[in-house]
Amino acid sequence: MENCTPVFAVNDLTVALPKGMDRLNAVENLSFSLYAGEILCIIGESGSGKSVTAHAAMGLLPAALRIQSGTITLHGNDLLQMTPEQLRQRQGKSLAIIFQDPLSALNPLMTVGAQIREVLQAHNVGDSASQSDKVLSLLEEVGLPEPRQMQHQYPFRLSGGQRQRVMIAMALALDPDVLIADEPTTALDVTTQAQILQLIRRLQQRKNMSVLFITHDFGVVEEIADRVIVMERGHMVESGVAEQVLHQPRHPYARKLVAAVPRLRQEAQCLPESAPEVLRVTNLCKTYRSKGGWRAARKVQALNQVSFSLKKGETLGIVGESGSGKSSLGRVLLRLLPADSGEVLFDGRDILQLSEQAFRPLRRWVQMVFQDPFASLNPRHTIETILTAGPRALGGMSAEEIQRKARQLLRLVGLEPGVLDRYPHEFSGGQRQRIGIARALMFDPLLLVADESVSALDVSVQAQVLTLLQEIQAKTQVAMIFITHDLRVASQICHQVAVLYQGQIVEQGTPQQVFRQPQHSYTAKLVAAIPGHAGD
Repeated sequence: MENCTPVFAVNDLTVALPKGMDRLNAVENLSFSLYAGEILCIIGESGSGKSVTAHAAMGLLPAALRIQSGTITLHGNDLLQMTPEQLRQRQGKSLAIIFQDPLSALNPLMTVGAQIREVLQAHNVGDSASQSDKVLSLLEEVGLPEPRQMQHQYPFRLSGGQRQRVMIAMALALDPDVLIADEPTTALDVTTQAQILQLIRRLQQRKNMSVLFITHDFGVVEEIADRVIVMERGHMVESGVAEQVLHQPRHPYARKLVAAVPRLRQEAQCLPESAPEVLRVTNLCKTYRSKGGWRAARKVQALNQVSFSLKKGETLGIVGESGSGKSSLGRVLLRLLPADSGEVLFDGRDILQLSEQAFRPLRRWVQMVFQDPFASLNPRHTIETILTAGPRALGGMSAEEIQRKARQLLRLVGLEPGVLDRYPHEFSGGQRQRIGIARALMFDPLLLVADESVSALDVSVQAQVLTLLQEIQAKTQVAMIFITHDLRVASQICHQVAVLYQGQIVEQGTPQQVFRQPQHSYTAKLVAAIPGHAGD
């Protein structure tokens, strides 16, 4: 391969950060090559420069970041020297990207079918009829249900995993020579993740396509990578074939990342039987209905007779595929969505029967860490405002106490108190998620609903946050509902696990019972799809 001409190459790339940041450069003297038909994975912690490299290649760097030196070549042509029009001709056709955050990347005012069709129209590919056929085939190829109905949906109506699959369909619409996949499976459940990895591999082999795959999930790397490079704070510290880097890493940083990969836990976590009950859910139902009009009305039962209980100091994991009803359950419990029927007893009171005025004093005791760290933080507020606005509005604490608590929680989630004056856009996805966790903990909640709270984090920070949540739980005895698509993470932190399938709990027990000896065929399918599962 060394004697071949690379399809895509980065040489001595240095991208400068604005003044006052924690280091001078986002990427410094970075060089690597990508060959035809190869999948090269870039691994590194949040903020290591992985996404900056991808965005530099696509001409999508924000104005605050400046390319100081280096070249990025595609088929021998330097992308950094091209005019915007020349670069646009190659975007999508020769070089395409799958973005990390589908909610920010998709237009909320356009249907998903129209957005995929727009890619074809921009490059004058086909006529109206062939474009419509292509949209349907792409939606089907990435595993979205009912493509004919799905094409008419808006992004906000889809789950996080479904939105990511739409992004993948858009990127693959023109069969690019080089596909940059920036955390494309982060928001996906394990079965869909396996499907997407197989899809990318199949397309790569059919077209001899080259893939630059950015991820923090070493299980994914083990499944798909030919070669791997490891980045730390803008520098490449190790590179080699996947097997060598994953199983015999040389650099201490690479060894630390490999050691942090979550594995299925062997032993169960004990919970005192005398712990009082915090939450009891009985026969909870929630149905989504779309209006009719020029297309048929749709009815989706997101929650169907869901029942469980949760004790003080206990963590219940809710696992299942994208669209199974996990996030709907979390939002109903916080009364961000109304339930159709059922009972939710929190501290002995049925919160579904309370008026908004009666429930408002209880909101501080029930907090949520949202799935999407980009959409859940107000981009116009500083981190200080984001953390302190709620406690100030509730009262009961002085301004000095609130400030002190905000600084303390930032340290707990791995950020320096000096970030209080900064804005969300100045942070990576993983750093934003840590800010969201700190915000939820500002209220000392009795119940914490964590909706995919570590899915956007690299493995080392993920391990830190899981340890942090366990330490906080041991100290405060907060009850947690931990919604996740990663069964390995669920086994690390949860006392009990409930498997949700099409709105119903089909299996429940300790992680060891559920994952080691699954009784339901759906659970067995989830376990079999865990990336890198053979190493557990």
